[in-house]
Amino acid sequence: MSNTTSSKIGLGPTGATLVIAASAACFGLVPIFVRGLQDTGAGPATIAFYRYGFSVLFLIPFLPFEKRKRGGALLLMGAGLVLGLSLIGHLEAIRVAPVAAAGVVYMSYPVFAALFAWVLLRQALTWRSFASAGLVVLAAGLLLDPSLLSPEALKALVWAIPAPIAFGFLIVVLSGLVGELNSLERTACGLFGSVAGLLPLALHEGHGSVLPSTAGQWGLVVAMGLGTALIPQILYTVACQKVGPVRAAAAGSFELPAMFLVGWLVFGEAIGVREMFSAALVLSAILIAPSIGAAARINRTVTPSP
Repeated sequence: MSNTTSSKIGLGPTGATLVIAASAACFGLVPIFVRGLQDTGAGPATIAFYRYGFSVLFLIPFLPFEKRKRGGALLLMGAGLVLGLSLIGHLEAIRVAPVAAAGVVYMSYPVFAALFAWVLLRQALTWRSFASAGLVVLAAGLLLDPSLLSPEALKALVWAIPAPIAFGFLIVVLSGLVGELNSLERTACGLFGSVAGLLPLALHEGHGSVLPSTAGQWGLVVAMGLGTALIPQILYTVACQKVGPVRAAAAGSFELPAMFLVGWLVFGEAIGVREMFSAALVLSAILIAPSIGAAARINRTVTPSP
């Protein structure tokens, strides 16, 4: 959708910021559905496939087939494929580690986005880049203390690190390398790539079938698809174009406190001074992280959140 579309629905900067924050809070609800599906026997690749596959069903009509858009579409599908596969580690971390720790690891993505922007878009690394990276490293150090985590949880959190790296890469591709695609085309291509990469693994986990086997699983899949992917994703895509990348990243950081609340209220995980301080460090890192710019010849946009 374009700025014209968002203007037609009367969404100003303040309203757009609130929409982004609400969408990010919806993204933070993912652990509820992940653990619910894990309790029914679904594996991490299958769960990730369910979340993105549901959205792809609605976005297939927006896949671009014009010759001039083919290169950007394939690049974005490749980035989406890498992200989809990397999310398996993130979902496994949600299963065995505290939700707060998994959230802090995932929300380190602005650091990797800045690094990829430096390499691919020639965006200079500034003091804000280094300060943001330092805050994230400090926050991770506080929560990833081997003396406080089981070996299984610590190992899962280490394997969750590729997810923010992949999302940082996807941000740069979306914001600087596929200017010929509109917002819905970008969303459709990225999600399609994720689903294509996850399908073989989901088939392996399901012994040849990926369809939910019970009414309870179907309910969780539909609720997760609508509440944490399709609806907030579309709202985020519309709203982020009204406020720019810096405010969008700041408002999008509401995903982290939402995950903390889910861990505390739903799963009974303790939230102490260490966890709150780590969250504050990560939120600060997101606030000061530089926006992702593109070369002058490339149209700029803002990436939707996962």
